[in-house]
Amino acid sequence: MVEYEKAMVHMEEGQIVKGKIMDITRTEVIVDIGYKSEGIIPLHEFQSSKELKIGDEIDVLLESKEDENGIVVLSKEKVERARGWDRIVKSSKEGDLIEGKIIKRVKGGFIVDVGIEAFLPTSQALSREFENAQKEQTFEFKILKINRLRKNVVLSRKSALFHKKEEERKKIFSSLAKGMVLKGAVKNITDFGAFIDVGGGTIGLLHIADMSWGRINHPSEIVAVGDEVEVIVLDFNKDEMKISLGLRQKTKDPWEDVEVKYPAGNKVTGKVVNLVPYGAFIELEKGVEGLVHISEFSWTKKYNSPSEVLAVGDRVEVMVLNIDKAQRKISLGMKQLEQDPWQGIEDRYKVGQKVKGKIRHVTDYGAFIQLEEGIDGLVHVSDLSWTKKIAHPKDVLKKGEKMETVILSVDGINRRISLGIKQLTPDPWDEIQSRYTPGTVVKGKVVKITNFGMFIELEKDLEGLLHISEIGLEQGEALDSKFKPGDEVDVKILRVDGVQKKIALSMKI
Repeated sequence: MVEYEKAMVHMEEGQIVKGKIMDITRTEVIVDIGYKSEGIIPLHEFQSSKELKIGDEIDVLLESKEDENGIVVLSKEKVERARGWDRIVKSSKEGDLIEGKIIKRVKGGFIVDVGIEAFLPTSQALSREFENAQKEQTFEFKILKINRLRKNVVLSRKSALFHKKEEERKKIFSSLAKGMVLKGAVKNITDFGAFIDVGGGTIGLLHIADMSWGRINHPSEIVAVGDEVEVIVLDFNKDEMKISLGLRQKTKDPWEDVEVKYPAGNKVTGKVVNLVPYGAFIELEKGVEGLVHISEFSWTKKYNSPSEVLAVGDRVEVMVLNIDKAQRKISLGMKQLEQDPWQGIEDRYKVGQKVKGKIRHVTDYGAFIQLEEGIDGLVHVSDLSWTKKIAHPKDVLKKGEKMETVILSVDGINRRISLGIKQLTPDPWDEIQSRYTPGTVVKGKVVKITNFGMFIELEKDLEGLLHISEIGLEQGEALDSKFKPGDEVDVKILRVDGVQKKIALSMKI
């Protein structure tokens, strides 16, 4: 009796004591702790109940020395919980990663076994991930909060995954090198490129310009979401966690030997891939394009738009004019495949030769006359008449009219021919000088009044200038109040300039 009382003194409720398993039933485990009666522990408190054997010694918590039925109340679960809490407090802190198993779903989240029962809020969980989880499957969680007063722990699965991805990204970036080949999966496609996951959630950009040496309009022509691709690291920034990737760099740059394949002067065939206002881009091979400028379309015709001649998709023959490998530019020509009509022009047209042509275009400075296909000559307004003052060429010339002219000059280098109409007749100014000597008074007709004087017609197509200073107006008298076009007047010849083709007149007789 004395030994029994001594044992009782050392046992307190809430104390962890050793006990021996005496029996195992379908629902309970009978444990002897050396007390006046044996204690009972529900079988479900043992995680591995199948491994229990009669005679095993275990640690239990003495919850109550005697319940209302006189039975000693013990707990195995609370021992594990207490030890688990101590272990968590001693070995873990907020922000640490910890492994655990999903026990059950509760309101607002999940209960996770991490040695103790911890709470995982729904907002920090990936429910789909847990729905297909095996019973004993473990997951990694991040400890968000440890409440020592309430003895509870709050976890996050999302933060653990983010942390894991960050570590993987750092690992990937630490091993990166320019030129390295990586395998990845296409995660997203935009107008300017594709985003590639090269591992651990590390995303790199494959720009549209680095997808193909050839012309593409959209990245979807090369890759699709989900595609597995092999790419080359072009550049990366560890601080900003950015990677630039390339796909076309896996193949040889077609511009490396472009000068060998397409020497200047060679004829080549290509496909029209783009039309712009100033010309057409021709694809000679994937990644190699040249430009036919609109001025290189034809020797003889002037086009307002490349679409007048070509369409995207057309196969055309062109000549290589020039290659700028550094700027990746090739100049091409179409007209060079035909005979240049200006070649040998100086042999076909001689100065002084009379030629016939059709007026193709009239401007304010003259008229262009077509002598043959692709060859125009210019008649300047000053070469229309020896004597008549012509305000605008359209006053005497009409588009489409055929006429005879004289070759004044031929410049094959600058592709210019000067023509004259007045030169079809002799220069009359020697004879005019002999007929209109200075001091002679003649009759004339007012044809035009200006603010500096009047033009007087002396005979058909011959005019002289009567300057306002030679009219003798009264002070304040207006010229147009005294004279009008058509008036006949007497004028004196002051001088005749055969070189400038001018006659100066005076009314001060």
